[in-house]
Amino acid sequence: MSDLFKNYIDGKWVAGVSAKTFENRNPANRNDLIGLFPASDVTDVDAAVQAAKRAFPSWRLVPAPKRGELIYRVGELLRKNKEDIARSMTREMGKILKETRGDVQEGIDTAFYVAGEGRRLFGETTPAELPNKFAMCVRVPIGVCALITPWNFPMAIPTWKMFPALLCGNTVVLKPAEDTPHTAVRLVEILQEAGVPTGVVNLVHGRGEEVGAALVRHRDVQLVSFTGSAAVGREIASASGQDLKRVSLELGGKNGQIVMEDADLELAVEGALWGAFGTTGQRCTATSRLIVHHEVAKQVTDMLVARAEKIKIGDGLDEEVEMGPLINQAAREKVLKYIDIGKQEGARLLMGGSVYAAGSCANGYFFQPTIFDQVTPSMRIAQEEIFGPMLAIIKIKNFEEAIDVLNGTAYGLSSSIYTRDVGRAFRAMRDIEAGITYVNGPTIGAEVHLPFGGVKDTGNGHREAGTTVYDIFTEWKSIYVDYSGKLQKAQIDNAE
Repeated sequence: MSDLFKNYIDGKWVAGVSAKTFENRNPANRNDLIGLFPASDVTDVDAAVQAAKRAFPSWRLVPAPKRGELIYRVGELLRKNKEDIARSMTREMGKILKETRGDVQEGIDTAFYVAGEGRRLFGETTPAELPNKFAMCVRVPIGVCALITPWNFPMAIPTWKMFPALLCGNTVVLKPAEDTPHTAVRLVEILQEAGVPTGVVNLVHGRGEEVGAALVRHRDVQLVSFTGSAAVGREIASASGQDLKRVSLELGGKNGQIVMEDADLELAVEGALWGAFGTTGQRCTATSRLIVHHEVAKQVTDMLVARAEKIKIGDGLDEEVEMGPLINQAAREKVLKYIDIGKQEGARLLMGGSVYAAGSCANGYFFQPTIFDQVTPSMRIAQEEIFGPMLAIIKIKNFEEAIDVLNGTAYGLSSSIYTRDVGRAFRAMRDIEAGITYVNGPTIGAEVHLPFGGVKDTGNGHREAGTTVYDIFTEWKSIYVDYSGKLQKAQIDNAE
């Protein structure tokens, strides 16, 4: 019999009120049932939010350094359990062990970085304009935070959101993606072992249309942090706007890597392979467009195809495998749809474009690494987020055209340029419209101590990670202390 997992509400593991469940299966082997999880509803959501609401008044008064110490303990436990969590994550969502180990490591890095912020969490002091008066501003927590997270980084992204939220004194309700509920359970188990107080962290499983929507609309949720598609992000922003909730949105990408004629081509091809086919292309920062100078386009294309054809596809638990499956059948159907779109638009399919079903892969959601060339910037495969192992090669004549093509989508998350020309590199850093720019590196590989996020349809201006994440999870309070012993009128008493 399969394991039956539960929600975590008010410090207890509890079944969903409706007793309905959904299956969690291994995308590399559909016969492998990981477990059954609660198909929760609004009643479960309300219980979780109320628990978080009750816990908030006492948690916000715990000194921030003490909150940081708890998060540090979580980091130590993640490090202790890293290999076991990575293996269960690969089984749950498919990406290779090298990548799931990295996913857990991001959680570890975030824990240790955030823990240190418990002894900083800086405010500001400034001179007052009147005598015998003191002025400062400090950060204060917001309240109950709903964290709605995706499946492609099921440890890294929840920790990016949760640890800063907790450090700032907020309480949280986590709603993980339906495809990766088990990794969320592992995270909450570790928080429980580390000693998180009752009600401070709550976990509710279920579908986005039910649990996610109920969290967004709940009157006692003060903040919604969401990572996912731009379409859903707009719905969340619209619904939250009715209640003036704070909303942080990290949405899609259509990231481009520029390769100029003076680039180290071996390095550029290596970066493009990793950026396009790492995580089977299922990253918001994945390289989906390769923008190549016409003088080296044929050479780069030939090198890329030759290497992509050698990528070993299979179960990510095999250490020799380089690319795992897509997350589910809907994802595979979406990629197939874009293969047809690319052909109809006149792009040339150089390799891939089909389901991969050799040997043991017949029972999973595998897909071949796919490369198109003769792609023009306006084609749908060059404009729309596909979220699969599919790369579009676009030829350009010069640096200026490369920048225009890279900027010519609705998104602006990550970007990359390969060049030996320092002037071009700095102009690219200045002119590219993206929240992240790499020079001589692929579009993937963010570090937790720098801001993460993008422009245009990639989000609503907030940045996760780094120090900027604390602007999401705190309010600023300005404080004035007048010790003059008399009424002083600002902008009146100090005017000439």
